[in-house]
Amino acid sequence: MTRRAATADTITVHVPFRVVKRGGRKEMEVPTDIRARSHCDDALIKALARAFRWKKVLESGEFGTIAELARSERMAAPFLTRTMRLTQLVPDLVEGILDGSQPPSLKLEALRGTLPRAWSEQRAVLNTALD
Repeated sequence: MTRRAATADTITVHVPFRVVKRGGRKEMEVPTDIRARSHCDDALIKALARAFRWKKVLESGEFGTIAELARSERMAAPFLTRTMRLTQLVPDLVEGILDGSQPPSLKLEALRGTLPRAWSEQRAVLNTALD
């Protein structure tokens, strides 16, 4: 495989892995230090993606109210509202969830509850709840 020069609108992603044969099949093997470091919570990631998508849809004016959006998504408006609270999380916590470095005890239901709007207060509440 050859490498081309990157253009201004090109993103290059390097993924460390090697191909190994196991039982006659080829598999990708990720270095163990990378595998141990990451504990991605698919439920948290999916909820974050939904929350930010819903926020974008509402801000674009495609739907006038949360009730309209909830009907369109075929879900209860209170559930949608609780999930959308994730858009107000501390940015470094969002990044931690996406890269799998969030505390293992952090669960989605804890984040759907009422959290303070101030990020410093959010950190304090979440640190207390996770201890």
